[in-house]
Parts: sequence; structure tokens; C-alpha cells
Amino acid sequence: MRIPAWTEDELVLAGALVARNDWRELRPGDREVQELSELLRSLPLHRPEARALPTFRSIDSVSRKTTDFMTNHPKYAGKATRCGRPTLLMIQALIKREAEMLQVAQAIEEGISSGEFHLIPAQPDEVDETGTSAIEGRLLVRRALIRERNPKLRSLKIKQAQRQGVPLRCEVCTFDFAATYGALGEDYIEVHHVTPLHASGTRETRLDDLACLCANCHRMCHRTRPGESWRTPAALRELIREAGGERAIHEAASVSAS
Repeated sequence: MRIPAWTEDELVLAGALVARNDWRELRPGDREVQELSELLRSLPLHRPEARALPTFRSIDSVSRKTTDFMTNHPKYAGKATRCGRPTLLMIQALIKREAEMLQVAQAIEEGISSGEFHLIPAQPDEVDETGTSAIEGRLLVRRALIRERNPKLRSLKIKQAQRQGVPLRCEVCTFDFAATYGALGEDYIEVHHVTPLHASGTRETRLDDLACLCANCHRMCHRTRPGESWRTPAALRELIREAGGERAIHEAASVSAS
């Protein structure tokens, strides 16, 4: 059996270790490498038989990955080691959004140490059809998805909108299920977890953490591309405007009904 490729979660943790070390590699004898090896071997991301392999995320393999991060940094003067595109994308994310990505690493570490991530089963759509997950990692996506799919939270979010007199329609494209489908669409909407994945933490999800979306916009918020994060409704609205101007938002509502 082959050793599985590194996931975004694992790359976040390894990259954060190097970034905290002023972009210098860490050697097998370093305590941080030994601790990270132990942590990676415990992550509920790979099959048990893979995690049982002696070389799976061994101390030596973790140290080699830190070398990849160091030597592929744009400011490294020597020869770069060979590494995959996911590692290169993580390097860019750490360079551009270092504080945020370090928070992501901390959130993953805290979720593992608390035992929370071991209690959440794998979720449909935690990776997209290409096998890509948000750059923050599959475990944080898993936590957000389980909250989105909580029927009690969805019901409370709908009731909140009704109490406030807010139309129950998509917050991105304004599509209204009831206006299009009549009684069949009454009180129907999907909810999306808008709080950044690394910031949602172990606290109870608040209704303000959720946005009401149509199925199309919800899917586009979740859809990932290598090196990117989940989109917020505001970011998706901006993408619609960039793609077709203000009229595109109204056209998107028509597309949702088709």
C-alpha cells in the first residue's frame, strides 16, 4: 500500500511549523517535528491501514516536508526540492495570508487535541468532484458542514428571518423559492456557514453565522479551487458582478428556477 498524498490539513500544519521557524527547515531531532509526526498519524483523514504503515508521516518524512517548504519559498537562494502543486499553493497562502493560515493551523490543532474532530464523521461534499478541499483543510470543512446540516439550526434561521420580516430569499442572487414554486417553495431555503472555517471554533453556532442561500449559490460558495478558501456570500456577489455586472444577479435568480 502506498503512502497517501498530503492533504491540505497536513500541509497547513507542516507549513505553519516552518513559517513559525522563520521559514527554516526542521530536522528529525527537533521536538516540533516529532510532535507533528505524532499528530499527523492521529488525524482522522486516512484509512486506518494507511496510518498503520511505519513510514506514514514518520519523523523523517515530516522533516523532509519542512525542507520542501523552506527550499520552495521565493526568497530561498539554493536549489528547490521537488514537491507537488498543493505544497506550492500552501506556501503562497502562507506568504499572502500568514496570520490567517497560522490561525487555521491552530484551529486544527485545537480540534484534534479536544477530540472534536474524531467525533465528526466524514461529510459528503467535504471535498469537491475533483477531490479538492478548501485550503483550510478537510477537518474544518467537516465541522462547518455538520453545523450547516443541523435541521434545528436551519429551522431557527428561517424563523429568525420571518420574525424580522426579512423575505426568505437567497442573500446572493435574491432567488425566492415561494415566488417561483408557489406553495411547494414556501419556507424553503438552504443555509450556509459564513464564519471563516478557522474562526468558528468549538463554540455553539450562532444564527448570525448562517446565511440563507438558494441551492445554486450555496453550491458555488462551497465549490473549491486549488489553493482557495470557501466563499462568503459577499465574495460570491462580487464574482457575479465581475462576471456580468449588476444585471447578472437578477439573471442568476432566473437560472436558479430553471
